[in-house]
Amino acid sequence: MSRNPRHYRNDDQRRTRRAMNERGIEAEKGMGQNFMSDATVACWIVEQLEAGPGDTVIEIGPGMGALTEHLVQTGARCILLEKDDELVELVRSKFGGLPHVTVLHGDALEFDLRPYFKFQPLKVLGALPYSVGTEIVRRWMENPSPVQRAVFTLQKEVCDRLCAQPNSSEYGLLSLRTQVRWVAKMLRKLPPDIFVPRPKVDSGVVLLTPRPRAELPVFDEAIFERLLRAGFAQRRKMLRNLLPPGPQPWEQLAAESGVSATMRGQELSLAQWVALTNAYDTHELKGVAQRDEEMFDVVDEQNQVVRQATRREVHANDWLHRAVHIFVLNSRGQVFLQLRSHLKDKKPSKWDSSAAGHLDAGEDYLSCAVRELEEEVGVRTSPEGLTFAGKVPACRGTGGEFVELYTVRHDGRLRWPAAEIETGQWFTPEEIDAWTAARPGDFADGFLECWKIWRSLSREVNNSAEGAST
Repeated sequence: MSRNPRHYRNDDQRRTRRAMNERGIEAEKGMGQNFMSDATVACWIVEQLEAGPGDTVIEIGPGMGALTEHLVQTGARCILLEKDDELVELVRSKFGGLPHVTVLHGDALEFDLRPYFKFQPLKVLGALPYSVGTEIVRRWMENPSPVQRAVFTLQKEVCDRLCAQPNSSEYGLLSLRTQVRWVAKMLRKLPPDIFVPRPKVDSGVVLLTPRPRAELPVFDEAIFERLLRAGFAQRRKMLRNLLPPGPQPWEQLAAESGVSATMRGQELSLAQWVALTNAYDTHELKGVAQRDEEMFDVVDEQNQVVRQATRREVHANDWLHRAVHIFVLNSRGQVFLQLRSHLKDKKPSKWDSSAAGHLDAGEDYLSCAVRELEEEVGVRTSPEGLTFAGKVPACRGTGGEFVELYTVRHDGRLRWPAAEIETGQWFTPEEIDAWTAARPGDFADGFLECWKIWRSLSREVNNSAEGAST
C-alpha cells in the first residue's frame, strides 16, 4: 500500500528536526531561516537548474543541505556560500571533503561576483531567506552578471512580483528591473509544511534565464532606472505627474513612446517602458551602433597613408587602418571594461577596452583618443590627461589595425551610448588576467592584444620600481 505524501513529509520533517537538535542548530527568525525538509521537492528543484559537468553552480545559503545533497551529485563544480557561523561548519563537515566542492563563509549581499565571470556557464541556486531574498535577487542578477541560469525558492509573493505582468497589483519595480534582462517563470508553489520551522506563508520556485537581447531595443539603463523609481513612487498617480521633465513636453514623449498621456506606471508594458526611456535619452549617438560612411585613412604595412575609404569598405576588404584603445583606471587600480552592444558589426557582445575607436581620415592618434573617450564613456580630458602606454602592430588580432594604447585616471561617473555599449564593469587586473586566460573567447581580439602588451609593460615598470627600492 502506498503511503500518503504527507506521511513522507512528516518523516522528512522529523529527520530535519532531529539533525538540527543533534547539532544544536536553531532557525534564526531575524535572518528569515526556514529549512527545506522534503527530499523529493528538493531533488525536483535541483533538476530545474539543469546543472551538469562543465557547469559552475553557486548555492546561496545551503543551510542544512537539503538542496546540496542533490546538487553535489550533478557533477557540476559547486560553490556553497553560507553566512551562518554554525551552519557553515555543518556544510563543511558534510560536503567540504568532496573534490568538486568549495565552501565559502560569507554574506550573499556582500558577495563579489566579478571573479566568477571566468567560471561559465555559471548557475545559481538558492532557497533564499524571506528577509533578504528580494535584495539578493536584485544584486546577483543586476547587469552585468556572470549568471546564465538561476533557480530561487522565495516567498510566493516575491515570485509573483518577479513574474508579474502589467495591470496587476504585483507588477512594479521588481518586475521590470528583473524582466528587462531576464525571463522570469514561476515553476511551482510550495506549501509551508515542507519547511522547518513552518512559515506562515506559501513559497514558490522561480526560474530566471537571460532575455534575448534582440527582443528589446537597446536603451540607457541609468535612465530606465531613474524613470522606474519616479514612475512607481506613487502608484495611483499618472506618470505625467511623477516623471521628471524630459527633452520634450510630456504629451510628445508619450506619443513617441506609444503610450497614453494619462497612463500610470503599472499600465505600461516592459517594451513601453524601454520606449519611454529612449524618448528621454538625449545622447547624440543613441541608436547609432556604428556609422558606415565614416571616412578612414587606409595605410600600408609601414602605417603610411595611401588613400581614404569608408568604414564599410575598409572592413569589407580587410584594408589596414588605424585605431586607438584607452584603459580607464580608477584610484583603486581597477580597469573599466565595456560589453559591446549586440548591434556592433565587429565583435558584438564581446568584452572590450574601456573605450576604443578608429581614427577619422586626417586625424592623429592622440586627438582620436580624446574624442573616443568622451563619446564612448563620457570622460572629458585634455591630451595631457592621457598617458601613452604602447603601440600594437597591425595583425590578425587587431583586425588589421595599427593601434596606439593610452590610459587615463578617472573616478567619476561614466555614461555610454546604449547602441555601442550594453554595459560595463570595473575589474582588477588580476581578475582580467584570470578571465582572459580561462575564456579568451569572451573578449574582442583587439582588446586581448592590447591587454597583453599593457600587462607586460606594467610588470616591467613594477619590477624596475622594486629593483630601485632595493
